[in-house]
Amino acid sequence: MAEKKSIDNIEREYTIPLRSQVMKVPGYKRAKKAVRTIREFLVQHMQVRDRDLNKIRLDKYLNQMLWSRGMKNPPHKIKVKAIKEGDIIRVEAYELSEKLKFRKQREDKRDKKSAEQTPKKKAESKEDKTEKSTEVKEEEKIKVEENREKKKTTIEAEQKYEKQKSKERKHETSQKRPIQNKKEHSKGTGSGH
Repeated sequence: MAEKKSIDNIEREYTIPLRSQVMKVPGYKRAKKAVRTIREFLVQHMQVRDRDLNKIRLDKYLNQMLWSRGMKNPPHKIKVKAIKEGDIIRVEAYELSEKLKFRKQREDKRDKKSAEQTPKKKAESKEDKTEKSTEVKEEEKIKVEENREKKKTTIEAEQKYEKQKSKERKHETSQKRPIQNKKEHSKGTGSGH
């Protein structure tokens, strides 16, 4: 039998024309169609066996580039770099716009910074965990007790306030209007018949 060749990590660059496929659909579906067109193009050109579009993974910056001008106006063509790793194909934008370059640098910097801080935090947390846990538990108990006391005092104050208001209502007398005579009632003055 002939041995199967395992081709790993194939890297290719493509300029994918999007206009011809995108213009066939209504405006509100164009960016979505552009994404699908990229996947279909790469399935064909990267020789995916079963033509499964789910095996193609688009980079988030490529996706942002496609959607950057809105749903109705995706770019007419786009240059991408496709990397085949086993069955899965990763697709990245070959060149990013200035805005996306800045965003990517900022996110890389943030990720790098967080990666540096996590080992330090883990080391500190193991040492201080036992000390802090007892302190935190005591503080939580104190806070819970304070909250209970606050609730009790507010309930008592509300009850006192309600009692006071009910006493005031009880002692209020409603002002009665004087009874009008028939003559005064109909005409306003009783002098002219």
